[in-house]
Amino acid sequence: RTPPPPRAPPPVGQDKWEATEGGFECALDLVKFIRREHGDYFCLSVAGYPEGHPDTIVHVGDDEAALSASERTRCRVVVEEDGTKKVYVCPDAAFRLEMDYLKKKVDAGADCVITQMFFDAATYGAFLKACRAHGIHVPIIPGIMLVQAAGGFRKMTAMCKTRVPSQVSAAVDAKAADDAALKAYGVDLGVEISHQLLAHGAPGLHFYTLNLEKSTLAIADRVAADRAKRAPADYLKAALVVGAVAALAAFILQRRA
Repeated sequence: RTPPPPRAPPPVGQDKWEATEGGFECALDLVKFIRREHGDYFCLSVAGYPEGHPDTIVHVGDDEAALSASERTRCRVVVEEDGTKKVYVCPDAAFRLEMDYLKKKVDAGADCVITQMFFDAATYGAFLKACRAHGIHVPIIPGIMLVQAAGGFRKMTAMCKTRVPSQVSAAVDAKAADDAALKAYGVDLGVEISHQLLAHGAPGLHFYTLNLEKSTLAIADRVAADRAKRAPADYLKAALVVGAVAALAAFILQRRA
């Protein structure tokens, strides 16, 4: 019972999405409607945009150095075929409005946030901090888009204006003609990002499978196996920390006595 309130893409031949007469204007309207009509029956997730909503990501020149520190965590740099560099970003002012709107969705009754795709775990870390600073304390679940095919990867990242690290872009280009090698890389990348996101404090992982479950299951199996191997060491470390704190407390109490 967890329906994410989505906004459909524009119809074929139409550049911009427009609400139908009498329909919902945005996800906030839908969240309010569901809570009003059905109470807490549904667990509601809403979308969050670590790099800004695509509609707010704009061309700001050709120099990342002109951006603020926060803008650099979410900017997209595109090098055209003629060598021209273009920098796109959701400016800080627009990003603050994005966070204001996300807070309204949560205050209206959303139980958690599922993010738009990204390919840099640090982007999630920055977004998580921004959410907490904005008073958004529900779980922030990172959305992971799998690298399955070069064409689909390029199309989706261009449509969503997603920032792609240079090493990821280079790896996809190098393996574009080898379907098996690209899928294997996608799994390796998914495993790496999953571990990084969990280290940032992600409460779980949401995979955009696009109805291709094999890579998702491979990533889940490897991440689970990796964490199982590390678990004994983690428990031992925790036990040592607890033991050290207990010993220090006993020492302090003894001295006071």
